Amino acid sequence: MLIIILPIPFLTGKGQSAVISKWANTHILHEEPLQQAHVGISIYEPATGKYWYQYQDDKYFTPASNTKIFSLYTGLKILGDSLPGIRYYENDTALFVKGMGDPSFLHPDFQLQRVMQLMQETSKKIYVIPAANENKRFGPGWSWADYADYYQPELSEWPMYGNVARVYHHGDTSAITPATYDLKTQKDDTLSEAVTERDERNNTFSLKYNSKDKSIIKAEVPFITGSEQQLRSRLEDTLHKHISLAVSIPVAPFKVLHSIPVDSLFTPMMHRSDNLFAEQTMMMSWALLRDTISTRRCIDYMLNGSLRSLPHPPQWEDGSGLSRYNLFTPRDFVTVLTMMYNEYPKERLWQIFPTGGKGTLRNYYKEQFIHAKTGTLSGVVALSGYLVTKKNKTLVFSVLVNNHMGKAVYVRRAVEQLLTMIWKNY
Repeated sequence: MLIIILPIPFLTGKGQSAVISKWANTHILHEEPLQQAHVGISIYEPATGKYWYQYQDDKYFTPASNTKIFSLYTGLKILGDSLPGIRYYENDTALFVKGMGDPSFLHPDFQLQRVMQLMQETSKKIYVIPAANENKRFGPGWSWADYADYYQPELSEWPMYGNVARVYHHGDTSAITPATYDLKTQKDDTLSEAVTERDERNNTFSLKYNSKDKSIIKAEVPFITGSEQQLRSRLEDTLHKHISLAVSIPVAPFKVLHSIPVDSLFTPMMHRSDNLFAEQTMMMSWALLRDTISTRRCIDYMLNGSLRSLPHPPQWEDGSGLSRYNLFTPRDFVTVLTMMYNEYPKERLWQIFPTGGKGTLRNYYKEQFIHAKTGTLSGVVALSGYLVTKKNKTLVFSVLVNNHMGKAVYVRRAVEQLLTMIWKNY
């Protein structure tokens, strides 16, 4: 579908809204691929406190990964300037450690490993104290069939390696990290691409590949995090030290050992839409506030506190947006984005949110006039963030599309045409 964007006379106030409404009705809402979809649009200018355009922005939609915007705001409000790595206490003979949900531990993206350094350098006995964790390994409304897909790692009190096993294959060489897991390989020359799998109920991994394919194969497959005893074993295998589970908890002042700057987690969380980082942000936030891991309690805390002014109380179920139970309105997203814009430097937000040509927006918005978060599930396309027009006006917007039957790329292009028209003419 080719849409030609014609120059539009600059208008303000109601006339401006009328022009955008007419353009949207003519070129977007009543044309494929959005004609039969459910669409909500909200465009707001913080400087004037006025909405430029509203279309069904009080209706509820499944937002997919736009949910991460709310997780980001939670992390910004609660976590401070660095992630809480562990709670710890040490006496003359022992080091007691408790996980707080930090996903950076031994993650290959992060070289700074303060928690690992503390445990490596101590000569004292190490005792792991199990965290009070009210979360399950999957979030509510997640697809059980995606247990082995890279984008759905399990949630845990002490993630290691991003809670995924990394499979490597090239020629006759195959490897898996962590090396404690077994990898079975099988040649299958009928395959057009390699297939990595994991047994549903245990950490048995397999790789099927075409022997004629000489390219390097890399894949990530979530592992089962398991029990506290399995956590202890993973730590022991990594540190090459004896690790014990604490039988009793010392009555003593525990300290928090911080790991990495928060933005070094928030930026990849938003740029590549990292589900684990978003979920663990919610878990870390409540662990820091109450020494308990609970996404549900953290959500309720935010909705009854910093987010109590939302125009439409959302049904907020997880941190990543994998849940089909999530329901938000476009105006909710505009509200929280405006709060962020008013509370944090825009230069910081512009770094955290991907712009055109980067991250999940790498194939869109080449003029780089937006800083926004994408969202995608089957039948769902979402985009919410900030738009800076050619006349240097900053707008906050949210476009949520549900129940479309076409290809997601066509929906994204249609949204791109609308936002590009506004950028060029205002």
